[in-house]
Amino acid sequence: MITGPSGTTSAVWGECKGSGAKPYLAAAHLDGAGGPAYKCSCPSRKIPCKHVLALLVLWAQDGVDARDEHPEWVGAWLTGRAARQAKAQEKAQGRGAQPADPARAEATLREREKAVANGMDELRLWLKDQVDTGLAEAPKHGYDHWDRMAKRLVDAKAGGAASTVAELPQAVRARSWPEVLLERLSMIHLLVGAHRAGDALDERLRGVVRARVGITTKADEVLANGERVRDAWRVLGRRDAPTSEGDMTAHRVWLRGADTGRLALSLSFGRSGQAPTATFRVGTEVTTELAFYPDGHRVVPVGDGDTRTAPPPEGGTVTDALDAFAAALALDPWRETWPVVLDRAAPAHDGTWHLVDRTGTALPLGTGDPWRLLAVTGGHPSTVAAEWSPRNGLVPLTVWDADGKAIAL
Repeated sequence: MITGPSGTTSAVWGECKGSGAKPYLAAAHLDGAGGPAYKCSCPSRKIPCKHVLALLVLWAQDGVDARDEHPEWVGAWLTGRAARQAKAQEKAQGRGAQPADPARAEATLREREKAVANGMDELRLWLKDQVDTGLAEAPKHGYDHWDRMAKRLVDAKAGGAASTVAELPQAVRARSWPEVLLERLSMIHLLVGAHRAGDALDERLRGVVRARVGITTKADEVLANGERVRDAWRVLGRRDAPTSEGDMTAHRVWLRGADTGRLALSLSFGRSGQAPTATFRVGTEVTTELAFYPDGHRVVPVGDGDTRTAPPPEGGTVTDALDAFAAALALDPWRETWPVVLDRAAPAHDGTWHLVDRTGTALPLGTGDPWRLLAVTGGHPSTVAAEWSPRNGLVPLTVWDADGKAIAL
């Protein structure tokens, strides 16, 4: 155990005997600039793993001895963390960054786009083979049948398309699987056709297609070239969801401009179990400038802005919510979720749980667990911000109680 200057514990480490000849090496850095960090030589994909958790339990019970010296592997890990944090800080402050070579960056992008185009051409032929073979054969295919195409797309640097293909085995196992599989294959075919259209698409749709295929735009490029909108951005809600990588979590925060009415998505990623960086807090309003990605929805904050507590956002009916989702689909046909705000909506149960608006129109709740919503509202009509998905139903994100206080769900 390493003790910091103030007497607090800086890091703990230990060895744990496993099934192999060598013990597992586990460590935890408790006071790093980026929050706690964990390391273990075991093959577990969980972070922190059970060995690190056991180490922390021992430390909490005063079962870890203080040492003036530490093993070489602990020192190398801590030194590496410090170096990476310093480099990230320098980059954030604009110091020590080498100017990019525009010609080289353009050549790299051309090579990637060529690789992606080849991968999408292979995907088009693969889709034709699935239809020619017949969907009735789909349940007979093993996972490798789908995984081979997904891996080929990964090799072609089309990670977004690869993730979509990797989800097809779930469609085969779904109820009414022929309809579900045909729908998924149709949406992939639409993406292939849109990608082949290239510059014939308008700029907004082209940005959507590139993002769906997996051609990413760096945050630095967005800050330099993206559309900027200044507004009082109200934080509607936040949701954490696992990604296709398994050990990564996507942190989605939805915002809406008080003056422009424009919706924006702040999206970040982190290891499962790690707390996300709280750039925006539910129930607040941030007056700042946001830089939009080419898809017109995802954003990067330009500055910290002025944050203050916000009143409940203006809501609408279920019909308004579905109209907004239809408009979003017109700009991005592959979109599966969209934020909605319902005014005076209340939970109702009729065999399954729904959220009913003031007109009596309802949407099914997708979580299957309305108890926290009921506890906050007492079943009374309230302003509710949620994510709507025709596939997964309505997932409440935030509810405003009788006093106008935002409660994250």
